[in-house]
Amino acid sequence: MNNGSPVLCLGEALIDVVVRADSSEEHVGGSLLNVAAGVATLGRPASICAWWGRDQRGDRLAQWATSSGVTIVPGTDSAAKTPVAIAVLDAEGRATYEFDLEWEVPELPDLHQYGHLHTGSIAATLEPGGSAVVDAARRIRETATVSYDPNIRPALMHTPEQVRDRIEDLVGLSDLVKVSDEDLAWLYPEEPVEDVMRRWIAQGPSMVVVTRGPWGAYAALAGNRDMLHIDQMTVTLADTVGAGDSFMAGLIAGLSDAGLLGSVEARQRLRDAGWSDVQSALHNAVITSGITVSKHGAYAPTAAEVAAVKLADPSLN
Repeated sequence: MNNGSPVLCLGEALIDVVVRADSSEEHVGGSLLNVAAGVATLGRPASICAWWGRDQRGDRLAQWATSSGVTIVPGTDSAAKTPVAIAVLDAEGRATYEFDLEWEVPELPDLHQYGHLHTGSIAATLEPGGSAVVDAARRIRETATVSYDPNIRPALMHTPEQVRDRIEDLVGLSDLVKVSDEDLAWLYPEEPVEDVMRRWIAQGPSMVVVTRGPWGAYAALAGNRDMLHIDQMTVTLADTVGAGDSFMAGLIAGLSDAGLLGSVEARQRLRDAGWSDVQSALHNAVITSGITVSKHGAYAPTAAEVAAVKLADPSLN
């Protein structure tokens, strides 16, 4: 059963065309739809505000969102056609992307009904929708918390110089930022990960998490001078499609469950949080992403699956 303040995921939903050496298949995807589905299947109310068409692929996106328990914001299906991302997998299952999409933000509903906004990826930098995303993040901060994942896509973002200011604007508007080490290496090629984390914390977020693939994740808190390393789960890799989005969903759900996201009061609690306050949420994120990479496509684990992993390994509670 869903509980707590609704999460609004603002950004792209699309069809992933996954290309392997000997096959090609289509999956429902898009970073923000993946996170919305992940949050919903973990038991929290989630909505998606995206931009897809009234076509066969758009129908698939709508059916997937609804079946995952995600509420679709009216106007989301107003695009001329449904966007497509082509994910080409290498021999180890790692994806590189090409895109065929446009991005606009439909008329947003009353933002006061949401306790948390999550955004990022293509939606934050691709115009004309990108500017509307920044505006929404700025407005919703009056009553809700904000999270952001840059989720770099070089094929659309072109060069770091073209998107760095926008990315840093959204970092400054966010309470929680999750980013991969690969994204940081593209964005700041000469700067150590730890230095970027400290600089971003100083710009406004209460928590910054950097995922490092099989090496787990680093986390930094505004109220603690030390950083925390979190080990990744040991699983058999199917592919990495949706892994970062699953981590993000697990983190949002875990922090919301702990009362650290979802309201202005929660913002202050996250600001004051110590490691013991956020450790369960970080473990939640590690588990959800670990389950996802053990499946093909952007799989969204359920709360029951996460609970089973915690039962088998109490150290992850």
